[in-house]
Amino acid sequence: MVDKLVNSEANARRIQMVENCFGTSGQPLFLPGRVLVGEGVLTKMCRKRPKARQFFLFNDILVYGNIVIGKKKYNKQHLIPLEEVQLQALEDSGQYRNGWLIRTATKSFVVYAATQTEKQEWMAHINKCIEDLLRKSGKKPVETHAAVWVPDSEATICMHCKKTQFTMLIRRHHCRNCGAVVCGPCSSKKFILPGQSNKPLRVCLDCYDNLTSLKRDGNKSQIGNNNKPANSPESSGEDDSGDEEETVKESDTHDEGFKSHCPPTVVCV
Repeated sequence: MVDKLVNSEANARRIQMVENCFGTSGQPLFLPGRVLVGEGVLTKMCRKRPKARQFFLFNDILVYGNIVIGKKKYNKQHLIPLEEVQLQALEDSGQYRNGWLIRTATKSFVVYAATQTEKQEWMAHINKCIEDLLRKSGKKPVETHAAVWVPDSEATICMHCKKTQFTMLIRRHHCRNCGAVVCGPCSSKKFILPGQSNKPLRVCLDCYDNLTSLKRDGNKSQIGNNNKPANSPESSGEDDSGDEEETVKESDTHDEGFKSHCPPTVVCV
């Protein structure tokens, strides 16, 4: 079982190798009790287009980063506490297959595996780690999650006013509460979404009116909660400045599935 790997030298070496791949751009990953469960390449639906990302599943966190030259180094390290994660399987739609939604309080996004088997393995391993964490900590699953952003390519006009057409000069913005692509005038308001930030964030006019009404009525339980169906490819709640844009050359190949780091005789799920 995973617990048998906690204090093993093999596990320590594997975690050190992951740290080395991120170099000085990443945070230290080794902690007492942390186990590297598996790793693999997934296609993450980003704001501009789908992009290959290297994912590392630990027994308490999910880590991913951009793949750079030679697929031996990674940058822009992202760490997600598994206690905050909720998964939702997606149905296949056209070219988008074997996908699922990763929801957290601060960021939500869609990923796709190369095969159905790989998707099932990833989801089963992640859910098992989440189940174990919640059982040991006694905590309850997080119920409020960040919205999943609609990709830029899915909106040629503002999804609020249905009139403004986006051009090189008229840029797209994303509502941090519902994830819709809207124009500047239709997202001129800001509101504090406790799960995402302690500072006011850009929201569309519809969400601003709804959130203001909820706050006025004293009902804050739904603030920041997005329950829109995730049947279409959507992007993560990244900042409009383009957090997902690479500054180095990356490989867009997808030739490595989920690779378990447990011994062959151990079943992680």
